[in-house]
Amino acid sequence: MGNQPQALRRFRLRDIVEDRRIVLMLALGFSSGLPLLLVLGTFTLRLAFSDIDVRAIGLFSYVALPYSLKFLWAPAIDRLNVPVLGARLGRRRAWMVTTQAAVALCLTLMAFSDPKTHLALLGLGAFLVAFCAASQDVVIDGWRIDAAGSDFQGILAATSNLGYRLGLITAGAGALFIAASGGWMLAYLIMAALMLVGMVAALLAPAFDTARVAVAETAGHSRLWSMRRAVLEPLTELHGRFGAALWGILLLVALYRLPDFLSGVMASPLYRTLGFDLKEIATVTKLYGIWVGIAGGFAGGWALARLGLFPTLLLGAFLAAASHLAFAWLSAGAPEIWRLTVAISIENFCGSFAGIVLIAYMSSLTSPAYAATQYALFSSLYALPGKLIAGASGFIVQAIGYPAFFVLTSLIGIPVLALCLAVGRRGDGTNAEAAPAIALVQGPNPAGNRVAGAELPSTARAPGAA
Repeated sequence: MGNQPQALRRFRLRDIVEDRRIVLMLALGFSSGLPLLLVLGTFTLRLAFSDIDVRAIGLFSYVALPYSLKFLWAPAIDRLNVPVLGARLGRRRAWMVTTQAAVALCLTLMAFSDPKTHLALLGLGAFLVAFCAASQDVVIDGWRIDAAGSDFQGILAATSNLGYRLGLITAGAGALFIAASGGWMLAYLIMAALMLVGMVAALLAPAFDTARVAVAETAGHSRLWSMRRAVLEPLTELHGRFGAALWGILLLVALYRLPDFLSGVMASPLYRTLGFDLKEIATVTKLYGIWVGIAGGFAGGWALARLGLFPTLLLGAFLAAASHLAFAWLSAGAPEIWRLTVAISIENFCGSFAGIVLIAYMSSLTSPAYAATQYALFSSLYALPGKLIAGASGFIVQAIGYPAFFVLTSLIGIPVLALCLAVGRRGDGTNAEAAPAIALVQGPNPAGNRVAGAELPSTARAPGAA
């Protein structure tokens, strides 16, 4: 049942400490960030220190493809209920608990798989972790979008990003320190146990489930027809707003972070090749580097507020590509800690700056009526080309060497900048224009917290909220 309408008011700073959505978003962000490095950076380090061939390490980047393909099953998660749990917890909370429990089980499988004797089983476990974690991200993004009005989305996004970074620190530096002293099995078992943080948050979270699906269903139509609508309607809505420019926008989203995905797979083998040990890598890249990344994220948010979306989009594209020259410089010199620190500082700051800008840009492209599915499409697409090409990165490094490889990844920024100039402005103001049309179709304030107008509610509750 929906809540009674609330008086609209502007966001207040004290909402940060008074509103429980902040703490819940922090924990859910942590749960979202924790699995990522366990199938990417930490995972490739595990392979590198098990003396797996660099070409095989590059190919294992494909196990993370579900992060880039989650838009394929996002409509099902957005529309279908988990049996038994769905009736008790609500659709989003039930999916969160289910996917989090599945991630923990699959991490346990990875813990007991030795790369030297059960490499295929370890790869299967990593693929299943990526699939379940990507599904969790779909639900958490949908919960975040439904949980607050437009003026509160920035706060929830920043809180989610902080929790996400804390998850990266835990799965990066934390897992490496544990592995250095107690072995990889213990490290992965502890990471599996830490998924309880997200499960507890999901159980405590209000059930921000909108009534849109129930209203949109028409009697007499099959479930297959409903799923077809769930997939096609978000796409046709995007095309209706952007027209032919949508193809350029999709290409920009797909290529914006491509240099990062290509270089990221080969960063861990580079550290191993240069002679750094696990504790040095953990301290500089996974602990210090994450905090530099948090600073870069805040800098991106500040730039968005001061400069606007389009100028910051251009700046982020330039910084993200140019920063890879720092890795080329690192790979051409001696294995000294200060050199590693400088390279990580530049790469993590610029990469996080660009990441926050891309999140803001993708969010500006979505419609409130299809927020979860459309955002899943964009957030999947931005990683897909990098994930597909990254599998060949080990072969490229073997052919041309690390310095030339990182120079090559930085040059990809040139066509990205051209795309920004061509279509980067098309995301500005589209949601504001679309809001009246959406209201006509759905009725006023369908989610209980999305109201068109100059003044938006910061703490209005969605239907089903406490």
